[in-house]
Amino acid sequence: MLNNEFEIRSMNLRLRRDLQRVDRFLADNGLRLDAVDEYFCLFRLEEEEILAGGGLADDVIKCVAVRSDLREEGLFNHLVSHLISVAYQKGHTTTKVFTKPANEAIFASLGYSLIGRSSQAVLMANSLSTLNRYKRYLSQEAAALPCSEGDAALIVMNANPFTRGHLYLVEQAAKQVGKLFVIVVKENRSLYDYRYRLAMVTEGCADLPNVRVLEGSEFQISAATFPTYFLKQLDDASDEQMLLDLDICVRHIMPALGVTVRFVGTEPTDPLTCRYNELMNKCLANAGYSLVEITRLETDCKPISASRVRAEADLTLLPPTSIPFIIGVEAANAMLAELSLTPKPGLIDQHDNGAHADMNFALMQHSIAALEPFMVEFAKLGFAPQLPAADRVIALGLEAEAAMLSVTRGINTHKGALFALGLTAVALAHQAYTKNLQTSCASAQALSALITNLADGIPRAEGTHGACVRTRYGVKGALDLAREGYPELFASWLPNYRLRRDEPFAKQLLLLNIIATLDDTNLLHRRGPELAAEVKRRAAQLLESPLSLEALTELNTWMLSENLSPGGCADMLALTLFIDRLTPQE
Repeated sequence: MLNNEFEIRSMNLRLRRDLQRVDRFLADNGLRLDAVDEYFCLFRLEEEEILAGGGLADDVIKCVAVRSDLREEGLFNHLVSHLISVAYQKGHTTTKVFTKPANEAIFASLGYSLIGRSSQAVLMANSLSTLNRYKRYLSQEAAALPCSEGDAALIVMNANPFTRGHLYLVEQAAKQVGKLFVIVVKENRSLYDYRYRLAMVTEGCADLPNVRVLEGSEFQISAATFPTYFLKQLDDASDEQMLLDLDICVRHIMPALGVTVRFVGTEPTDPLTCRYNELMNKCLANAGYSLVEITRLETDCKPISASRVRAEADLTLLPPTSIPFIIGVEAANAMLAELSLTPKPGLIDQHDNGAHADMNFALMQHSIAALEPFMVEFAKLGFAPQLPAADRVIALGLEAEAAMLSVTRGINTHKGALFALGLTAVALAHQAYTKNLQTSCASAQALSALITNLADGIPRAEGTHGACVRTRYGVKGALDLAREGYPELFASWLPNYRLRRDEPFAKQLLLLNIIATLDDTNLLHRRGPELAAEVKRRAAQLLESPLSLEALTELNTWMLSENLSPGGCADMLALTLFIDRLTPQE
């Protein structure tokens, strides 16, 4: 409650009525609704006309507007004060705002200070403590790597992931200056998490004595975080975002580091990056700094780029220090691909929970997120001249399992996938270390042999559901399959998937192939050999004719009615997708 006349209400933007009302109000005030976590509107008591409104996205205030005839009534101050209070309750001691330059004085009157500006946008914050703390960190790092004045330079990179092209840029720049700082963009809107990107760059540059890799901050403004709700023309958004980011760099970052030069790689293909380099050249020159472009490193007449790695998963484009990170993340991505595949008979997908009362899609996502860093650690274990001892693999596996059970509150969501993909991550990394991956014609056989070698050192578990099923029905368990090196995967599942990759329902066809040929211990444990055999028969039958959504739905309905979940097949699906991404097609 503001006083006896006004009140502020939270709007539910998931309701069409509230969303349309906010859209109309903002349009009347020359704005557009941007992505927000919450939106608040100010009303007169017992009336429904919106008088003012504003939203929050994390610690950023957005889409603030006041009805034109009420802008002298102090409503703006009340609304912004409310947004600051809400942000504080959520743990944000500082709030920021992107707005028009014309509004700079209004926000300044509320205690906001300028961080950066472009022709059509300003970024302000009601406290500069975070920015000042980051600048002190930069200055301390600069002082720790002394050189003569005017002989320091900067590279800012996303490194999503860190490639041989990035390393080449750093190496060439480092040859031209006394000290070189590399800032890794902190924003976590990339395929590879910031912690991995920072580690990849740090480890990749460790042998360069005059290079210091620095943490990023929230003050790198990307297209993903730059709001456009106040721009008249959306065509201006890219330039304004770039100019604002560059202004912050020359206003705060470069002075704190004491650098006078910024290095970038040439950009022959991406128009946005090319435009960014063009604007950077002008901005740096206007501020008394200089830009140096270094010709990009190429292979096969194509520049080495992070986008190529993301598209092709070609490990030959990476420095050795990046390889374990990419293998680990690809393992987690394979589990996510299996989870997200929809429809998926009997299994959790984006439509239903399969034959599970204790699991759902969100829980599986949390489980995969908990396992991802351990997949990276498995790959690091394998990235060595010798395969790791079994006890080291087992110890890491138990640690990963404990992390999984912690986030799932004791529910076994991915124990089978952890075992299969963890072993394979070790084997793939070792194969990459010995230069076989991507170059050896026998990479599939070599990988299978490495998995066998690793699995032979792992003792059998006793007393588990899988062990009981293996003893009772005489079928192979997860360890047996690994000790054999997954022969069915390399002989049938993977080559058949690659042949049919472009067909509709390609991944479902792969899953059905696995179901039709694998003795799934989960099915046998749940419902016994007769129903397990019937699942295999029905899957094989679907493989004999063109697959349809109706056929998949029918199989799913029957499996749910019989409480049948082919969990072991899901693990093998994830494993096949993982190996497909990281081995060449022969």
